[in-house]
Amino acid sequence: MMGEAMFKSIRDEIDAMMARDPAARSRIEVVVCYPGFQALLFHRLAHGLWRGGWRLLGRLVSQLGRGATGIEIHPAVVIGKRLFIDHGMGVVIGETSEIGDGVTLYQGVTLGGVAPSVDSHNQRNTKRHPTLEDGVIVGSGAQVLGPITVGRNARIGANAVVTKDVPSGVTVVGIPARAVQSREQPKQAEPRFVAYGTPIGDLSDPIARSIDGLLDEVQTLRARVNRIEQRSVGGALDVEDGTVERGREGEGREASDPPQGKC
Repeated sequence: MMGEAMFKSIRDEIDAMMARDPAARSRIEVVVCYPGFQALLFHRLAHGLWRGGWRLLGRLVSQLGRGATGIEIHPAVVIGKRLFIDHGMGVVIGETSEIGDGVTLYQGVTLGGVAPSVDSHNQRNTKRHPTLEDGVIVGSGAQVLGPITVGRNARIGANAVVTKDVPSGVTVVGIPARAVQSREQPKQAEPRFVAYGTPIGDLSDPIARSIDGLLDEVQTLRARVNRIEQRSVGGALDVEDGTVERGREGEGREASDPPQGKC
């Protein structure tokens, strides 16, 4: 019975990888050629040893998996069902990380800590690494750092650096990571898979929005200044014309008055 459940779990993970990677053409190809799947097998064994108190042996198995796949997963990491590590080279998952169901990680991802190593003794058995909830996608090269939570179905773009909580259904990109698109959908809708966690198309970049807003405001202020200058110049010309006319009238009166002679 236990063997059947184990093989069913393995088959489900293989099928989940095939569903998210069109390059996978058969289950045997996933088993033989996909380091992400092989790393999971190493981790399941290492995690079991770790939980059973065989911690040094668990670390040894995890290091063997690292050498064989290029993916480093601490044996204490809690991983849910259907994790897909695509390509995988350079992925590092720290000790207190937690990963939910249906999560996708790409090459070069780090789930790391930010606490200084100078005080490592007091940091043991404390939460130092991120938690990824169900359905999260983390793009290649992204760094998710510290004891933060990335909400359900959130997307982290390639090379982003995330140090704060990410709400559910939100896409973040950049350094530091900023939200660019909300993915909240009706409950009936199935979340759409986004490769590398980076949507394609016209992204609503918050920095670009701010710059566009400032440019619009500058244009509005410039138009107002131009109108004020035009009115000021027009008023000055009116005043000057009035002074000239008064001067001419005075000269005319002086010419029409008879000279004052002596009696």
